[in-house]
Amino acid sequence: MEKVILIIQVVVSILLMILILTQNKDGGLSAVMGGGQSFQSVKRGAEKVIYRATIVLAFIFMANALLIAFV
Repeated sequence: MEKVILIIQVVVSILLMILILTQNKDGGLSAVMGGGQSFQSVKRGAEKVIYRATIVLAFIFMANALLIAFV
């Protein structure tokens, strides 16, 4: 049972890294230094799906980590 939980944790962590890295962030270091143009926009389409999937996977990751800690 522990092996299944660990495999799930590895898969979820890899998917979470991929989703985080594919999210579009405007600016980067130039925005930190004050050089970036910043405005708020509404997430639509694929960006919204990636955003929500990231939240769901983060929740699954945390719940699975707690499960690993208690098993």
